[in-house]
Amino acid sequence: MGRIQLKEYTTTSGEVLLYAGTPDFSQLELLSTGAGDIWHSSFEQGYKNAFPELVYQTAVFFWYLNDFDGLDQCVSWRINPNAFAVRKSVWDLTKGFDTDFENIQMQALDFGFRCNRFLGGVPLYVKNLFTNAAIEKVIVSRRDRHLFFRKNYKISHAIFMIYRLGFLKISEWITLFRVKNTYKKRDITARIPSRVLLAIQGNPTVSYIIPTMFRQEYTLQLLDDLSNQNYKPTQVIVVDATPLSDRDETAYEQKQYPFELKVIWQQTKGSCRARNEGIALCTGDYIVFGDDDIRIPADFIENHIRFLQTYSVGACNGLDIRADHHQQNLEDLALKLEQLSRPPFIAGCTQMFSNANSSVKREFVNQLVGNDVNFDGGYGEDSDFGMSLSKIGVTVLANPFAANLHLKPPSGGYRFWGTQAKIVGKKRKAQPWELDAPVKNIKPVPSPTIMYGIMKHYSPKQLREYKYKHFTYYLFTGSKVAFLYRLFRFPYKNIQFKKSVFYAQKLQNLGIRHQ
Repeated sequence: MGRIQLKEYTTTSGEVLLYAGTPDFSQLELLSTGAGDIWHSSFEQGYKNAFPELVYQTAVFFWYLNDFDGLDQCVSWRINPNAFAVRKSVWDLTKGFDTDFENIQMQALDFGFRCNRFLGGVPLYVKNLFTNAAIEKVIVSRRDRHLFFRKNYKISHAIFMIYRLGFLKISEWITLFRVKNTYKKRDITARIPSRVLLAIQGNPTVSYIIPTMFRQEYTLQLLDDLSNQNYKPTQVIVVDATPLSDRDETAYEQKQYPFELKVIWQQTKGSCRARNEGIALCTGDYIVFGDDDIRIPADFIENHIRFLQTYSVGACNGLDIRADHHQQNLEDLALKLEQLSRPPFIAGCTQMFSNANSSVKREFVNQLVGNDVNFDGGYGEDSDFGMSLSKIGVTVLANPFAANLHLKPPSGGYRFWGTQAKIVGKKRKAQPWELDAPVKNIKPVPSPTIMYGIMKHYSPKQLREYKYKHFTYYLFTGSKVAFLYRLFRFPYKNIQFKKSVFYAQKLQNLGIRHQ
């Protein structure tokens, strides 16, 4: 199949864009100054949530598995090949559509997915950018479906797909082996480079929130790093949950800092509640979220603001570098970054979100109100917050320029409360997610808050696919010698899974809570 023929449009800044169909050029001109690399209006043209078979690979571990509802603009990789625009530099670098696919619709879907997932491109749905495009029926052949899995993932994912579609379907197996013997998994080498950061425009104010528990010495170390920033925060809010018997109430009064320091002695339990208490006091244009056990170089805050302004986005996830041990320092971070050839990662759509290192415009934090406290006592709150930002239309990018060193000391932190979740019996202390039904002798697995996040953001069918993938991994990964033991424990594991769903359902019935 021949390559698609695209027309050229040159913006007022001199950049060349390629396009198919009839875009609104005045809108396209404005979009070219923002974060996007590809733009389309495919939701109204029959492409929304096309190629649902992706669930067989990603299950519920990809923010953009489902297209978002009710937005004028959001991240979406589901491109209509007959009505889209793309930066010529991005098209040339990525080599555009892969003509090994039979159908041009699948070529476009694969291109958008590759850019989003692997290459650092930002594909955006924009309502009314293409208003004259026809409504299409998206058809993906069995061959193209298997070719997508072959080119992007390991063979095991295609085998799992066949298992879910019907293990005895001979046609699926024949197609799998034909595609496997003809094509190879892509070697991803050409990624879209991050942009040169512009100088900070104006005088934006910054609030920095630090939740801490049993780690006052690390928090004081972080406050020193914040004092040494090239672009200093206006306000730092420490929410300290260290019990009265273990804390030094004068710890934060021993120095004068070049910013307003507010200290809250937390009475509630949970990191989500802690951050929400901090958010309520924030006055900055931007909020930077950080854990208590990190070290940050002098350009940290500056590079968060420069990045957000350069890309014209509302949120970013910084670069989290794991320390070799908790006594390492900023010199060690510099060495690690040098070894990684900074910036080591692309600046596309982030695939995760971390409250250890992230920055968000306060207006969007306020729009969400804050963190969902249903996650307290468990896991998944970071990803939930980032995905919730995406679902209100915020483009959340990975920021490779704002790096921290994550010390991960052996004790302390908000996971102190969560460690109780591993205990069963009389010694167990109830977790917030247990509500009025304390765990007794069977521990729910996965974490009920992880399960709650899945139920909150994905469909029942996708939850079911997650369950199949969860148990497939349980049975077939690990020692072959222990397979029979895992098989023997399978009924017990199923009971644990059902208990996790039980608690998650109770949290979902409560709805999103912020206090």
